[in-house]
Amino acid sequence: MMSLYLYAIYNGLVLGLAIFLVSSGLTLAFGIMKIFNFAHGAFFMVGAYTAYALTGQEASSLFVFLGAALVAALLIGFVGVIADFAVFRRLAGVPAEYTLMAAFGILLLSNGVSKIAFGQAVHTVYPPEALSAFLDVGIPVSVYGLFIIGAGIVVFLALEVGLNRLWFGKLVLAVARDPWMANVAGLRVQRLKLFSVVLAFALAGLAGGLLVANQALSLDLGHSYLLYAFCVVIVGGLGSIRGAFIASILFGLAESLNAVVLPSLPGIATYSLLIILVLIRPQGLYPELSQ
Repeated sequence: MMSLYLYAIYNGLVLGLAIFLVSSGLTLAFGIMKIFNFAHGAFFMVGAYTAYALTGQEASSLFVFLGAALVAALLIGFVGVIADFAVFRRLAGVPAEYTLMAAFGILLLSNGVSKIAFGQAVHTVYPPEALSAFLDVGIPVSVYGLFIIGAGIVVFLALEVGLNRLWFGKLVLAVARDPWMANVAGLRVQRLKLFSVVLAFALAGLAGGLLVANQALSLDLGHSYLLYAFCVVIVGGLGSIRGAFIASILFGLAESLNAVVLPSLPGIATYSLLIILVLIRPQGLYPELSQ
């Protein structure tokens, strides 16, 4: 019985860090741009398809697998440039509901283009041989799962250090907290916002490239993670990377343990946790940029 719970905790950590990989870009987009990007899941899915197109059903090596994920990030980041110039920059200063409608329109457009480009077939993708092994430590631990945990931690540390320690990250945070004052101080606000949008989109593509393995690749791939991502952004504190990281782990553990304790009620622990955290901490776990 103990090994069953340990295995559930391990799976919860894998799921939690996978959720963070998806939600990190969404958190950044809201924190800097105040945009709830409904199309985030679609770009995550396109990133996964991009990696699949480059590697096929199984990458020949870990280097090829990581390279495909990087190409997916660059491609979706370029889409972010187009979205910023064509949509988001034009809607600066308008009521938030117009931006939400625009993001929803991008979602519909992305889904339509994806159906034409990729078709509706379901594909199975496997991790490269270097990540396909299992370790026996009392419970079966997949190397790919450990890789996802490591990738999530690396992305978290990179964002934390980059935004809070590097001078460029501090400029981005200054724009997020008070864009008017940042403009008065002589900062190039539009360029900093463009960088933030590109990074947020690129993170969605990177997540798609890294998480494409060991799951059914279809046009619905983004839906399975997007709901978790929105819950994480809300509970973590709108725009807080640190809060999103903690919330992702909490939701991952809740979902995994739920499957062991209450298998007949899937999702009950996740949504109960969401309600409890919103009631206890309506401002979020780390409300850095949500004030």
